[in-house]
Amino acid sequence: MNMTPREIVKELDRYIIGQTNAKKAVAVALRNRYRRNLLPDDLRDEITPKNIIMKGPTGVGKTEIARRLAKIVRAPFIKVEATKFTEVGYVGRDVESMIRDLVEVAVRLVRDEKSKDVEITASKRVVKQLSKAIMPVRKSLYPELTEAELRAQIETDFLDGKLRDITIELELPDAPKSLQLGPGAGMELNIGDIFGGMMPKKTKKRSVTVGDAYKILMETECDKLIDEDAVNAEAIRRAENEGIIFIDEIDKIASKAAHGQDVSREGVQRDILPIVEGSTVSTKYGQVRTDYILFIAAGAFHIASMDDLIPELQGRFPIKVALDNLSEQDFIDILTTTDNSILSQYTELLKVDLVNINFCPDAIRQVAIIAAAENENNENIGARRLHTIMELLLSEISFNAGGLTEEITININREYVLENLDSTIKTLNLRKYIL
Repeated sequence: MNMTPREIVKELDRYIIGQTNAKKAVAVALRNRYRRNLLPDDLRDEITPKNIIMKGPTGVGKTEIARRLAKIVRAPFIKVEATKFTEVGYVGRDVESMIRDLVEVAVRLVRDEKSKDVEITASKRVVKQLSKAIMPVRKSLYPELTEAELRAQIETDFLDGKLRDITIELELPDAPKSLQLGPGAGMELNIGDIFGGMMPKKTKKRSVTVGDAYKILMETECDKLIDEDAVNAEAIRRAENEGIIFIDEIDKIASKAAHGQDVSREGVQRDILPIVEGSTVSTKYGQVRTDYILFIAAGAFHIASMDDLIPELQGRFPIKVALDNLSEQDFIDILTTTDNSILSQYTELLKVDLVNINFCPDAIRQVAIIAAAENENNENIGARRLHTIMELLLSEISFNAGGLTEEITININREYVLENLDSTIKTLNLRKYIL
């Protein structure tokens, strides 16, 4: 996808409020990938992604920017927490597991695309299999039809959605058991992965609905029609050239002095360094080079600073972006203007129970005022504060909703907000006088 940086930022604006500098940084990084692909091979190999490190409190959009960026271009994306790599061998994980996880995501992406390509052929095969299993059940309804006519009638009924809830007995593939390789190793293998085609595939007779059987058999038939070697090769190519890894909480492994637990933190930085610099990692799908993977790191950096990371690691994140705290107006925009905004989520949830919620503008502004003040006077948790406030505000309505026979409408204004969040506001005011 050859979107311009402006188009990428515009797409991110649909879901994330503010943080223009961070959006521009990731948009340019993504566009540079497109530019690199159009260069001659000898020059293309010399150009590596300019990794990004973001600084900002929780809940201001760091993870969401990276996740939405990957979604825009359907790039393989994973999020890892740097703290999971501490104390490797006890409860931590091997740093190379992030690359293996990325390849797994890439394989799923490619396989889903290939499955859509063979979906029509696979569906025809599955319907034929199911029609044989359904025939004994439906034969009494059409005694005048020949076997061929009955099969055609069953296929027609199935495609019309009339047979999805019928229970049938069918021989279905039995999923192989998984093996966990060591505590915290982050690797799981199926027995089929180890022995390949040497072991016959087991089946098991099960009673399932036709709808469930269709899903299971479709997966099996698609696997038969898909070239696994081509899938794996394409997945590795995408992981290497389009993959995005978001390393969160990187500030938790930064320290000013290397002693005690800090030694372990610096060790994690040195373990991550070769992955970010560019190395080759072995996966069950083949060798994967990390040279052209885009790494985006993020942290609050309340205690430690970016300068506390080891110099080698700092050098591998040349683009540094500071994200802003959310203002009162930002909260209003988050509540109302983003796609699938928080207000629309709660409104649609309660509509299920025939409760229509109407938020007045003064109520929205009051919620934003409380959220901004709470973040300023208490722990700053960014936009997540809105979820806390909305749950408190709508707790009674959510509890009492259900069992209605006709729709009701509830108007929420500023007075309603103040009344239902009275205890929260009192606590907030009290904190002003507590040192």
